[in-house]
Amino acid sequence: MRYTPRSKGKKLIIPSFFFIIATCLLAFINEIRFDSLLSFGRCALSNVPMTNGSSETPLLSSSSSSSSSNDDEIRILIGILTLPDQYPRRHFLRMIYGTQAVPDGVKIDVMFVFCNLSKEDQKVLVALEIMRYDDIIILNCNENMNKGKTYTYFSSLPDLFNETDSPNPPYHYIMKADDDTYIRLESLVTSLRPLPREDLYYGYVIPCQSMDPFVHYMSGMGYLVSWDIAVWLKDSDIPKKHLEGPEDKVFGDWMKEGRRGKNRFNAKWSIYNFPEPPTKCTHALWPDTIAVHLLKNQEKWIRTLNYFNVTRNLKPSKLYHIP
Repeated sequence: MRYTPRSKGKKLIIPSFFFIIATCLLAFINEIRFDSLLSFGRCALSNVPMTNGSSETPLLSSSSSSSSSNDDEIRILIGILTLPDQYPRRHFLRMIYGTQAVPDGVKIDVMFVFCNLSKEDQKVLVALEIMRYDDIIILNCNENMNKGKTYTYFSSLPDLFNETDSPNPPYHYIMKADDDTYIRLESLVTSLRPLPREDLYYGYVIPCQSMDPFVHYMSGMGYLVSWDIAVWLKDSDIPKKHLEGPEDKVFGDWMKEGRRGKNRFNAKWSIYNFPEPPTKCTHALWPDTIAVHLLKNQEKWIRTLNYFNVTRNLKPSKLYHIP
């Protein structure tokens, strides 16, 4: 029997149809396998730590996913010298500093500093604070203002923060501040970034009319030194011979006698006293502020906090209505 070209075409159509179906099935199966392998790869990679040479442990209290270089990292300890019985003031200051944002690459620890506890109620209440907040340093001294408390604070730090697994130094800068001083953390960091990290003495120069940080000393409202100064205070005999007197002036005497603080920074007038009553040591509140001192009552605190609009980041919620 002879086949015509048309009959041959019909016979070729059927195998071609099945060939196309088989090809599609094979592609579908391969696609499933590829997607499965791709998904498996994603799962495997998600469990692999992605490192860039830096520590996996977050260094900063305010850090983004990107790591900061060593030059950008700043570690600051702010010690607020206060008294054991000042519970309301400590809780208030925790709100003040706990709601401030700090830049990436910055670690700031705010701690409350006082001498040995002397009352039974303190042993309970302060212990509860430590259990809850872990932000208190109790120095081995009798409570005082101008008889060596400041020396005990600075000289104790090298032994208190000598863990082998901590950064070296544990803090680049150490600050002593009063509990009636409001410190704007981001402004403080901005002022410190260009400054040296060794042999630094920073603050508000006394007397008020002076602008030369090498003549006298920094006001006790809030002054800062580099970590190596604390190590020197611990090892030197100079401060041990001269502990009593106005603590900020005595500190300046140590620096002068020991020829320390070759790098000095006068933060006047970004650090100043509250404008009322008006004196030559103060001026009106202004945006370029690092710290405001002499906030002796709630009214002065509220006026200061309102000026800097500290509640601007309050999130709206159905749970409250604050006009």
